[in-house]
Parts: sequence; C-alpha cells; structure tokens
Amino acid sequence: MHIDRKFPRKWTWPANQKLAVTIGVPFEAFHFQSQFNYIATPGKRDLLSLSYGDYGWKAGIWRLLDLLDRFGAKASMSTNGLAAERHPHIVKAIVDAGHEVIGHGWANDVYIKDAGEESERAEIRRCTTVLAEASGGVRPKGWTSPGSTGSEHTIRLLKEEGYLWNGDDLSDDLPFVIDSGVGPFVMMPRQSLATNDITQWVLSRNAPSVMWEGFKDTFDALYAEAGPQSGRWIDITLHAHMAGRPTLIPTIERMLRYAMEHDGVYITRKSDIAEWALQKS
Repeated sequence: MHIDRKFPRKWTWPANQKLAVTIGVPFEAFHFQSQFNYIATPGKRDLLSLSYGDYGWKAGIWRLLDLLDRFGAKASMSTNGLAAERHPHIVKAIVDAGHEVIGHGWANDVYIKDAGEESERAEIRRCTTVLAEASGGVRPKGWTSPGSTGSEHTIRLLKEEGYLWNGDDLSDDLPFVIDSGVGPFVMMPRQSLATNDITQWVLSRNAPSVMWEGFKDTFDALYAEAGPQSGRWIDITLHAHMAGRPTLIPTIERMLRYAMEHDGVYITRKSDIAEWALQKS
C-alpha cells in the first residue's frame, strides 16, 4: 500500500510508470592523462594513464554496446569531441544502435570554464559539428561538461547553440526547467554518485560489489517512494574505459536485471526525459 510522502514536487512519467532508469556511458579522450594513474605530473603527458583511457575505444565501448543490446537498453553516451574526431565509426555505431550522443567538451582533461565566453562558445560549436558529422547528421541535444565543470555562461551558450539540456548539476533527484536567459532549458541533475563507476570503483578502489550495493539501496529507496504523483529516476554512469572492463560486467548485468524485474520501471534516454520535462513545464 502506497503511503503519501512529504516531498513537495509532483512528478509523473509517461504511461504512469513508477521509476525511470537512464544509463550514461562516457566515451572519452584525453590530451595528457586519464582519471587513472600511478605517478603523474599535472599538465604533462602520462603514457600509462593515456593507455588506460584508450581501453575505451579498443575494447570497453564494444563490450558495453553488446551488454546494452542484450538487455534492449538504450543509453546516453557523453562523448568528447576529440573521441569523435579520432573514432567516428564508433560514434556512428552508437547512433545506429539507437543510443544518443551527448556533448562532453573537446578533451576530458582540458577544462574550458575559465577561458572566457567566446572560447567556450567556440568549443561547444566545434564539438557539436564533429559529433553531428560522426553521427551521420544527428545533432546532440544534451551536454555535460568534463567533470561537470561548467561556467556561468554555459547554460545560455548551450541554449543559443540549440541544446535542450545540461547535466552540470547535483541539486535534485528529478529534472527541472530553468530560464536560460534566452528561453526555457532543462537541467538534468547528476544524481548517480552511488551508481557511478568512477566514484564507487575506480577512484575509491572498492570491490565491484560496492557499486551493486549502492545501486540496490538507491533503487529500493526510490522505488518505495514512487507513486501516482511521485515518479522517481535512477541514473547509472558507466565509463567506456572503466565499466567496459570484464571485471564490472557481471555487476552491471545484475543491476539491470534487478531493475527490470520490478513493475513500473522503464529504461530510457536522457534527452527523452528532458523533452518530457519541457512538455510538463
């Protein structure tokens, strides 16, 4: 029996589903070093660290695409412009499989937020052009900055460049619409801290079971809250060069299988949620 909760926000999903699941798959490229290293100097190329990032295009993305296909799940792929420039055939394969490509800055270890408004606009345009070309003409609708490090100009610039949503936010469980200064714009909070491979596995050096525990506890709490006017959302972040390794695959399978065993749960893409949020606003 559902008990009404005290949360002030009312939220419904299409077909009155209870809980939406999104799967974010960052497909990244680096100039100097990836997120994993033993001994690295900031601003200097670290070949071992870069090789860790190369796992994404060589093996990881293909393993994750295969896994998603087996579950019939469509994901949102945050893709660096440099990754698309280097591997356009992978971006095309992503789009052809029904997944969406999201803008994710040019290189994942270079942050543009302090470079000024015009430099940031130029990067957004550069990334958009390369991603659209690699995708066969499909423009990205969403953008998450590398490390979620947007500037005070990012939202307005994205809106002006034709984007629908941004993920540089940690302030809520559900999407929300803001005034970008040039029209309505959707914020898609990154609420996957307990279900993110980089925080729960790579940087923390935890066993894969910790990511499963974080997912299950989060899912169970949200599912218990979900009701007719209190739809809920859970996001999973799986970097191609991290979660694409065989070590984490059984954990991801367990997470997706668990979610799909529950009534009223559906897997969708982030841009589909953002479009729904705009319709509701």
